[in-house]
Amino acid sequence: MSVHSISASDALAQLDRFSAVIDARSESEYAHDRLPGAVNWPSLNDEERARVGTLYKQVNPFEARKLGAALVSRNIASHIERDAMDKPKSWQPLVYCWRGGQRSGALSLVLGQIGFRVTLIEGGYKAFRTAMRDDLPAQAARLRYRVVCGPTGSGKTRLLHALRDAGAQVLDLEDLASHRASVLGLIPGRPQPSQKHFEMRVWDTLRSFDAARTVYVEAESKKVGNCTLPDALIDAMRASPCVRVELSDDERVTLLLEDYPFFVSDPVFFCQRLDTLVALRGHAVIDDWKAQVAAGRTEAVVRDLLARHYDPGYATSTRRNFAQFDQALVAPLTDRSPPALAQAAHAILQSDSAALASA
Repeated sequence: MSVHSISASDALAQLDRFSAVIDARSESEYAHDRLPGAVNWPSLNDEERARVGTLYKQVNPFEARKLGAALVSRNIASHIERDAMDKPKSWQPLVYCWRGGQRSGALSLVLGQIGFRVTLIEGGYKAFRTAMRDDLPAQAARLRYRVVCGPTGSGKTRLLHALRDAGAQVLDLEDLASHRASVLGLIPGRPQPSQKHFEMRVWDTLRSFDAARTVYVEAESKKVGNCTLPDALIDAMRASPCVRVELSDDERVTLLLEDYPFFVSDPVFFCQRLDTLVALRGHAVIDDWKAQVAAGRTEAVVRDLLARHYDPGYATSTRRNFAQFDQALVAPLTDRSPPALAQAAHAILQSDSAALASA
């Protein structure tokens, strides 16, 4: 049998060398959080776990173990028939469950008996997450950042994408959090990850970056929707050099209408999001905005949102949170078009290269 175990810290360091990462937990555990790139081969699914647990409590552990063994054996057979029949003998999976116990052990036993070289994580997912959280501050601290600042609708996210297209390293926190960060930033049909999985995504992205090259990241508050940024990352960002994006108000309004199509296509949902601002703006303002949306004057509402809600405290807040904001490299955009964004990205990269060369 070819099964051996490694510590969570070793699994962390060697994660990319395995042919596959297999999560033997149930589908709901897997959905909540999982190792980067992991596929789900449940030894017991949610319904089966509940059945075994009920039998354990209401009858006795022996009867529960018999049922569990039958269900696990059937599931492992299905996984092998569906996903392992085409694997060569050189295939080397990393397998884990919650604590590295019976569920991953049973799957590993069978895979090892076949002849695959199987590796188990000692302590399972729980130990790996602890090791990941311990490593996250070091991953955040080893990198050099340039923070893209600018008022709402100025094209910060589009500029990040243009920087990525130009070959830069980009940390897109809003994409990792599935949220556009503002109060209205909920993305319809795209739920946010759990806090645990957001942290796993951030760690996995940070570890992929080359410390010799700058990482470009958008200025964010402590939270992106319901996801909280790791302290070490937000501290590093707030101490880093900045880029300040500038775009005309007319272009900003049009950009927001493009980036948030539900403002126009789903006025009911838009009005529901506006309701979240009642505590800040009062019922009279929100009711007026909702009436304008109902009348088809969504563009006027977006313009008013910028003038009355987003813009007033922008510079003060950014200056307070980002120490080098006043020395920011200015990136003026002639418009929101891809050529203008590409030109700005090129200028930023040239400026940063010149600064590094003279350092």
